[in-house]
Amino acid sequence: MKSVMSRRMSSVLALIVMGFALSACGEAKPLQPPPPAPPEYADMHMPDGYWGNEEIIAQGKAIFIGAENIDVNCASCHGKDGKPVKAGARDFRQGDHMAKFSDAQWFWRVSEGVKGTKMKAWKSKLSEEDRWKVIAFESTFGLKGKEYSVAEKKWVPHGTAKTAEEVAAEESAAKGSEPAGGEEAEEAPTEEAHTEHAPH
Repeated sequence: MKSVMSRRMSSVLALIVMGFALSACGEAKPLQPPPPAPPEYADMHMPDGYWGNEEIIAQGKAIFIGAENIDVNCASCHGKDGKPVKAGARDFRQGDHMAKFSDAQWFWRVSEGVKGTKMKAWKSKLSEEDRWKVIAFESTFGLKGKEYSVAEKKWVPHGTAKTAEEVAAEESAAKGSEPAGGEEAEEAPTEEAHTEHAPH
């Protein structure tokens, strides 16, 4: 009787431990989008010509793996192929999650670090240009062939990002084709209708 009870208790304890282990791995909760970049970073965007530029990406990779500066080695946490080698490090291969980051949010987190995590601030070790190069490289893991469109506020295939003017023109055209108030306008009564109901 005691051995049956102890086996049952062991099974229950094993299930509890497994539940904690799964939640610790982050499988129990969906990944949340990052908070918006603070005002000092909100208008900072990838320099023109960096997205998809093989030379820039190669320079970013050299920084990322620590070949340029022994004090900077992103791969020591994030892995050379974007697969984290340390618990809690961002997995850059998760394109769906990485697409929730604007380029400004990404730059802010690389620059200032992430509070409550082991991700430290890199702005004292890397120039602004080098931080953008690292991001251009990091984006190739989960967002290869894409660039962030500032005007459209989303990731799009390289070379298809619209300008603010193009987006404004499209929005204006869309508003012009919609009736006022979003509802169909009532037809104005005809003159015939007025005369039919007019008192004699």
